[in-house]
Amino acid sequence: METFEKIITVSINDLDDLNHVNNVRYVQWIQDIAKEHWQTYATKKMQESVVWVVMNHNITYKSAAILNDKIKIHTHIKDNNGPTCIRVVEIHNTKTNKLLLYSETKWCLLNAKNFRPIRISKEIEQLFRSKEHF
Repeated sequence: METFEKIITVSINDLDDLNHVNNVRYVQWIQDIAKEHWQTYATKKMQESVVWVVMNHNITYKSAAILNDKIKIHTHIKDNNGPTCIRVVEIHNTKTNKLLLYSETKWCLLNAKNFRPIRISKEIEQLFRSKEHF
């Protein structure tokens, strides 16, 4: 599957009382990169007709990030079935390439007007396939 990534630098506002990145911040980054991935590839018509909602997050914290660390956040769709998909997000320290976090989030696609689940269309599915499939 096609991956999407970005690099960020940990700031003071990302830290908890132990001076590590706060778990809540990691969840925010997981949601942010999913949204950015969708908004980068989905057409305006798609974005207006459907919305994604989280059903659950399964997060494994592997190591801590601290102030000024540069981290790479990348995501891809692992699988989809009917109205749901599993999105993987991995966060690595760019200097050491150490895995800091691994998550799998189950997302559900909803009709933007009535908020009822709808099957992921082939058109949407193709957005997240590797370019070699085109």
